[in-house]
Amino acid sequence: MSAWMNRCLSSRRAKPSVFLAALLPALWLVVAAATDQLGANPAESLVRSTGDWTLRMLCIVLAITPVRVLFGITALAKFRRMTGLFVYFYAVLHLLAYSGFDMGFGVADIANDIAKRPFILVGFTAILLLTSLAVTSFNRAIRTLGAKRWQALHRLVYVVAGLAILHFFWMRSGKNNFTEVVVYAAILGSLLAWRMRKYLSKNPLFRPCSLRSKLSK
Repeated sequence: MSAWMNRCLSSRRAKPSVFLAALLPALWLVVAAATDQLGANPAESLVRSTGDWTLRMLCIVLAITPVRVLFGITALAKFRRMTGLFVYFYAVLHLLAYSGFDMGFGVADIANDIAKRPFILVGFTAILLLTSLAVTSFNRAIRTLGAKRWQALHRLVYVVAGLAILHFFWMRSGKNNFTEVVVYAAILGSLLAWRMRKYLSKNPLFRPCSLRSKLSK
């Protein structure tokens, strides 16, 4: 199965296909808006939908490494940068939808809203962090920063994941509907827990044999 998946993902058509699949939600939203299919409150629907797709893309990009390691689908690694940039793409659409439909692109109004409402501050902070990841996602940035500093910077994606869940939770708190929040939190929590377990297993201080030897002294 993994060999077949690796062959499929290594083909020349794989990247354009993944790019189109990631772009389809945005294209659907454009068509839905143009054909009046977004319900009674199109503006709210656009803000909510772009936020949902940001979270979904974040789950996908964080799932790439666990799936690659657990199932031996090594070709997935080449899609990590693209999917990461799509997280930023949908986050920017979310910001634009909020800024345009809710705030009328009024800079003063947006600044006041950030200061007054914690969930807006958290969301804005997440987008700022995503911006730093997006602008340093290219090979030139890796060479400039150095591999270790670049990796340390891009671990901010875990902070972004936490902020995104907090932003989503506060958004839903007024509606008392936390089902989706729990689902996304469980997915992201599981993916982050897998990474933590892998990190600890590589650290000699946390290996069982190291712990036993320390306790026996």
